[in-house]
Amino acid sequence: MTKKKKKQFEKVSIDETMPHQINSPDFKDTGIKMEPPFENSHGVIIGDSKYSSPNSPLEQWSEDTDPAIMSGDEWVHPTNDIGWNTAENRELIESKKPPKGYPFMHPTKDVSHGKD
Repeated sequence: MTKKKKKQFEKVSIDETMPHQINSPDFKDTGIKMEPPFENSHGVIIGDSKYSSPNSPLEQWSEDTDPAIMSGDEWVHPTNDIGWNTAENRELIESKKPPKGYPFMHPTKDVSHGKD
């Protein structure tokens, strides 16, 4: 996207989450920053969670439309994509978060020693 074509887009996240997607991962404390929607080279807004854009091939689909027109990185938003909702990608996000500690750990005594 060129600088003069750059537009301001509505923020779609709240505190590094996407509450409008029920299974969406929480990016908070992962080092991955939520990115705003962008307009690709076809004039389609990607990542706005509205999933409808007047210039989208999906809005003008016919039997002559080649599905390959919608392939490539310019059709995928880095942080607001349905692919993040899969179990594998949720695990990837969770693995980037710092551990929360061990709730039953004593600071100086190994209370589990000899218990197993």
